[in-house]
Amino acid sequence: MKIKLDHIMPAPLASIEHGKDSIWGNDIELKPGKKILLNASSGKGKSTFTTTIFGLRRDYTGTLSYDDKDTRNLTVDDWTKIRMEQISVVFQDLQLFPKLTVQENLILKNSLTDTFTEKELKTLLERLEIDNKWNQHCGVLSMGQQQRVAIIRALAQPYSWLIMDEPFSHLDEGNTQRCLKMLDERTTDLNASFVLTTLGDHHSFKFDQELNL
Repeated sequence: MKIKLDHIMPAPLASIEHGKDSIWGNDIELKPGKKILLNASSGKGKSTFTTTIFGLRRDYTGTLSYDDKDTRNLTVDDWTKIRMEQISVVFQDLQLFPKLTVQENLILKNSLTDTFTEKELKTLLERLEIDNKWNQHCGVLSMGQQQRVAIIRALAQPYSWLIMDEPFSHLDEGNTQRCLKMLDERTTDLNASFVLTTLGDHHSFKFDQELNL
């Protein structure tokens, strides 16, 4: 799925000066099959980008389109299908259910599309060294542990685009690299794309494209 931002300018960011290479206020196309780094300083709209692409906010000028279809014309059913099959997100605030266990958070998402078996979910947790948290409530986990759960949850569906808003901010280098390897493998297996927002760290990963806010 091709995503195009045609001179998008979110209302909260309209008073801020943006550079000529910023995605805000310019004509930008996110091409299928690319692994993209979206670079920005604080306050430039990384989370706004994520929620705008996901259709959670519409307070912008310009046109956001998926495969040349203006997203303002999408119905509720259209958005439901897109969020189940086309776009997955790791939000900066993670949006896990704190009173549910890791198992319940993952299975709740996974059950929508039956993407993984329970054994496969446990294997993903093991790869990120949190398989011992399966029965723990997410609210008692450290932020780094919660980030890893949120990353696995985002992978538990089909997608054409995976949008991640600073998903490694509470992880050390070892855990960051384990997560990146998993994300890269899963995205490649799906012949999909991802956008990783960051404050400037490339995480020693070779991105296909780098954009700025």
